[in-house]
Amino acid sequence: MKIKDGFMLREVAGAYVVVPVGGRADDFNGMIHLNETGAFFWNIAQQGTSRDEMIDKALTEYDVEPDRIAEDVDRFIDILKSNSLLQEL
Repeated sequence: MKIKDGFMLREVAGAYVVVPVGGRADDFNGMIHLNETGAFFWNIAQQGTSRDEMIDKALTEYDVEPDRIAEDVDRFIDILKSNSLLQEL
């Protein structure tokens, strides 16, 4: 899976926001607010990844139980899918 083209992640005053650019601004009105973990997941998904790769990378980055990371990754993926932000590889 991969984040669709046309979205940019920016850090503004310590907060992470994703905004649509170019033609995506016509299809997606607004912006997405992410916490640090969400921004971490976003960057991984933007390059193309699988669910399991996201979990493995998050376990390397964060000191959290594997079940908790898996739940967070699943929730993140569900939100992206429900907003049509993912493309399958």
